[in-house]
Amino acid sequence: MKKKKNLKHIYSFLVLVLISASSYSQTPCENGFAGQYPCNDFDLMSQIDLNTLSASDGNDSWGWTDPEDGKEYAIMGLSNGTAFIDISNPTQPVYLGKLPTHTDPSIWRDMKVYGNYVFIVSEASGHGMQVFDLTRLRNVSNAPATFTNDAHYDGVGSAHNIVINPEEPYAYIVGDRNSYSGGAHIVDISDPLNPDLAGGYSGSFYTHDAQVVTYNGPDPDYAGREIFLGSNEDEVVFVDVTDKSNPTLISDISYTNFSYTHQGWLTEDQRYFFLGDETDELASGFDTKTIIFDLEDLDNPVIQQEYFGPTAAIDHNGYIKGDIFYLSNYTAGIRMLDISGIGNEEVNEVGFFDTYPENDGASFDGMWSNYPYFESGNIVISDIDRGFFLIRKSGTLETPDFENQDFKIFPNPASSYVQIQNTQENIQKIEIFNLLGQKIFSKDFQNEKQIQINLDTYDSGMYLLKMNNSITLKLIVK
Repeated sequence: MKKKKNLKHIYSFLVLVLISASSYSQTPCENGFAGQYPCNDFDLMSQIDLNTLSASDGNDSWGWTDPEDGKEYAIMGLSNGTAFIDISNPTQPVYLGKLPTHTDPSIWRDMKVYGNYVFIVSEASGHGMQVFDLTRLRNVSNAPATFTNDAHYDGVGSAHNIVINPEEPYAYIVGDRNSYSGGAHIVDISDPLNPDLAGGYSGSFYTHDAQVVTYNGPDPDYAGREIFLGSNEDEVVFVDVTDKSNPTLISDISYTNFSYTHQGWLTEDQRYFFLGDETDELASGFDTKTIIFDLEDLDNPVIQQEYFGPTAAIDHNGYIKGDIFYLSNYTAGIRMLDISGIGNEEVNEVGFFDTYPENDGASFDGMWSNYPYFESGNIVISDIDRGFFLIRKSGTLETPDFENQDFKIFPNPASSYVQIQNTQENIQKIEIFNLLGQKIFSKDFQNEKQIQINLDTYDSGMYLLKMNNSITLKLIVK
């Protein structure tokens, strides 16, 4: 047999041949690659390309977990609307449909979830805020469906972003230059189908992105207050928005070599704020840079350290879950940074998944955003050029050989025989391919639930076993 590295490239090619051009799945990170994608310790669960999503570009993303049954859904912004994807089976996602843009297409679209509703804005002229009831995703009989709004808020026209504190029923629309000087336009969403203006903040001018939290951090002066952390093009602003009719500036802070203050996120203890400047890599020529602020005193924030990544790629949206900072990094994909040692100024990259294998240069290609908050460990990636990805930390899928929930092959690794079982769907056809892409077994069956195939004549190595022309699993023969 050939060396392992060569086998990996052949296997990756075979996966692309066997699975349709529109959707790829179940590709482990082996020897630094998951198929064509560079990786470290994160596996590709599935992918849906832009052709399937009927869009020219991807942009932002978020997620929703149905409180009724725990099913997980990815929400992805597209040039012409918002896609909804059922990821309850991570290796077989179901594209349920799209909510079209309210007016024109735009490469900028953003969404956040409150309760069972998603709220969507765009820089398309006159778009306003769309409201969509996510419980409608429970029963979609004609997927992919074309959805309609459940409500619409026209108090804004075009806007760059929307922010929601999940603990409070308010949406903060930012980047609408025709209201509040582009600052926070605050909407009461306690009745999601009847959104209503609650107030706004114009004192610090244009906000590009923000985070809003109910404060429980180290500064006792603001305990229980609602705090807005705005990334405002050339500075970060901290605003008390508890009184929606009268938000007040707490403090602001700038930094050296700024180019475009883009987006940031708090650590879970609300002590540190990780900020990305979107264009400083282009302007100054250094590698990916994250500025970390110490917010022990909200009235006097200070820079704690600067972290530089291993590539020249531009940083975009970053989010923190536990001790990991999930940084969307355009051409370098998503980078996972261990921040457990942040108090000692220790930040270390511990994994990545690169959706743009062409290069890691400083350009606006590749990954736009990520959503790492699903309890299952599934991580949504939205990519400008290649659409939807779902990844997961290596070794965390319950079935270690990337088995489908309903379709199982055992033993695996196998020697003299393999059993194939499907508890939900009858087995009608089985095919086995070697690493050269050659079909070495094909047989039709009469709606069986379990069959056995003799492997005595098979050489040791890796094969792909395909059932009913749709599901593909890895088979190891020893």
